Amino acid sequence: MNAIYLDCFAGISGNMFLGACLQLGVPLAHLTAELEKLPFDDHWSLIVDDVSKNGIAAVHLDVDLHEHHHDHHHEHHHHRSMADIRTIIESSTLSLEIKKLALLIFEKLAAAEGKIHNTPPEDVHFHEVGAVDSIIDIVGAAICIDYLDVERVFVSKINVGSGTVDCAHGLMPVPAPATAELLAGFPTRRSTVEKELTTPTGAAIVAALAEHSGDLPDSFTVEKIGYGAGTYDLEIPNVLRIYLGASDGRKARKFVKLETNIDDMNPQIYGYLYDRLLEAGALDVWTTPIYMKKTRPAHTLTVLVDEEHQSACTKIIFEETTTLGVRVINVDDRIEAERRMAKIETTYGEVACKVGAFDGKIVSITPEYEDCKKLAREKNVPLKNIWLEALSKQHARINF
Repeated sequence: MNAIYLDCFAGISGNMFLGACLQLGVPLAHLTAELEKLPFDDHWSLIVDDVSKNGIAAVHLDVDLHEHHHDHHHEHHHHRSMADIRTIIESSTLSLEIKKLALLIFEKLAAAEGKIHNTPPEDVHFHEVGAVDSIIDIVGAAICIDYLDVERVFVSKINVGSGTVDCAHGLMPVPAPATAELLAGFPTRRSTVEKELTTPTGAAIVAALAEHSGDLPDSFTVEKIGYGAGTYDLEIPNVLRIYLGASDGRKARKFVKLETNIDDMNPQIYGYLYDRLLEAGALDVWTTPIYMKKTRPAHTLTVLVDEEHQSACTKIIFEETTTLGVRVINVDDRIEAERRMAKIETTYGEVACKVGAFDGKIVSITPEYEDCKKLAREKNVPLKNIWLEALSKQHARINF
């Protein structure tokens, strides 16, 4: 599967990410054409330059907002809510996959800002990240990931810089509050460079898409390297280095099953519990009907989760259920098929299909339920018609 490794030795920002992707081979014309699908009243263009940072050839990208040259600072602090941004992205003609990726990144930002301000994520009003150039950075990142057909993103330890940053909250120490919140769980370091090297936009890309790897994974084969330039001239090259290559899909993760028996809880709660656990990183959640003492009907709740997300899921079980104890059962091994997403154009619109392969052979094809559901509602047709057409066309495409 295609993969990238983000080497953040000098931090990461949205425009650094885009610059590196352009050097990796994403055509500027393609990026621009896709971004023009966003329903903006603002007039903008991408300014792309080949630059040298301490002798390293890199690509610098900037967003030029034509109507705001007189007051760019004001525009950069324009406020938009998460609901506004969701409307912009969902009403565009971008593909469903690009929309999903872009919204995933913005949702990470909304959750971080919401926690800082004690505000529901959908009601959050962004400051810097609500500006047109930051929306373009985030949607552009989704476009690049889609174009390069990237399925896994790895990230190094992240250099956040040091000193202070003047943001909408006032003068704050680096990292900015949103950046600090987004990078919780990722190894970071401070440098002697008194600059903000990692921005909230860059941190959101990492938080939404990446998993930490101290170095290039053993299974990673490098095919190409791209450098995206930041705006500073420093004693270190102010660039983001992205390795593009292939990963064999093997995941060196340890798994556990969290189990508990519950006989005294309103069954309506289970649906909400499932959602919270899956959002927190659970790989699977299920309940099994059982009988407990005095032949009382009950359920065994089982959560399959990797060690990285075990603590968060355990906390949710205690918060949301009536249980007083959770069993932890180690899973010695878990064999995974390689997976990739393939898009197919149906009579009703585009549907992503999950394609599974094992031992070098395709073993399964499954149309994405959410894509089919959305199109079924939009076109007022049975969901099964869309599902079957997507499956049939994908089968024909790969002779499965």
